[in-house]
Amino acid sequence: MPDRYHRQRLLVDIGDAGQQRLSEAHAAIVGCGALGCGVADLLARAGVGRLTIIDRDLVEETNLQRQVLFDQHDADTRAPKAAAACERIGQINPLVRTEPVIADFEATVAERVLLEGPLGPPGVIIDGTDNFETRLLINDLAVKHGLPYVYAGAVSTHATTMTVLPGETPCLRCVMPTPPPPGSQPTCDTAGVLGPVIAMVAGVQAAEAMKVLLGRRDLVRRILLEFDPWRGTRREIGLQRDPACPCCGSGRFEFLDAAPAGPTPLCGQAAVQINPTPGSRIDLRVLADRLRAHGSFETTRYLLRGELRDEAGESGEPVGLTVFADGRAIVGGVTDPARARTIYARYIGS
Repeated sequence: MPDRYHRQRLLVDIGDAGQQRLSEAHAAIVGCGALGCGVADLLARAGVGRLTIIDRDLVEETNLQRQVLFDQHDADTRAPKAAAACERIGQINPLVRTEPVIADFEATVAERVLLEGPLGPPGVIIDGTDNFETRLLINDLAVKHGLPYVYAGAVSTHATTMTVLPGETPCLRCVMPTPPPPGSQPTCDTAGVLGPVIAMVAGVQAAEAMKVLLGRRDLVRRILLEFDPWRGTRREIGLQRDPACPCCGSGRFEFLDAAPAGPTPLCGQAAVQINPTPGSRIDLRVLADRLRAHGSFETTRYLLRGELRDEAGESGEPVGLTVFADGRAIVGGVTDPARARTIYARYIGS
């Protein structure tokens, strides 16, 4: 019988024992955009037995240039990224167990989602996010619970990555004590992103994650790696733990202990996200019945969406409403958080 992992088993550092270890391992990927898709694809093909994929967003057509687990159908149907990624992984490698978590990864849910999920605690956390606040939240969680964390970021043609081994290496906050001020850094929406740079840094992340899961911490990079394949540049920066680091030095987890987020305008969209009370659950079919008098709505296993015909957005078009089973909602067509919160309370509840 053909062995899908035969070429990988031939590697001296993997072999039969290593392949068995990967099949029993669990990786959690926070954010399933370009980086998250690339890493999830590689780890699934490598035979990592359990993958938890966490993402709050829906697939858009602009994602397809670089987010390799999605296709046109996912964009046309605005499928939740975590669910679409897990479905695709099931087609790539049915031996891998996946758990999609369609949620905003923020302080009030982070520990429950990562440590108490159906697949158990992960052996490594992989960064597929696009903002520094969430990265520092992951860093807090990783250090607090002793979980290896593979950080990466990519924008334009440039990428950066480092691996955090709590107790052994500097943490991300040693390198970045505070998030950069809003608007001070380029984003994919403002500067674009080159597909090949995503593939390269996702490959580095996947390799680092596999080293961790195989128990080969001796091979893990202990540097910050920067590279730009478009300009042909590469730099390795040596790192030192900061004894004054509030996270790994003093044990203060300020991002993990942060207050719940309020209504949040979504970058690049005329929409506001409403975050529910932690632990909330909504029966989407019951809500659809209640909203039927106010517009046209459809439900899937993961969400309810439609338009409120009696609420006009800032462009004059009906306000869009997408509600997830955990109570999170995206109010489309408005940018004022206060108005979005009012609409949420009016049609869903306080």
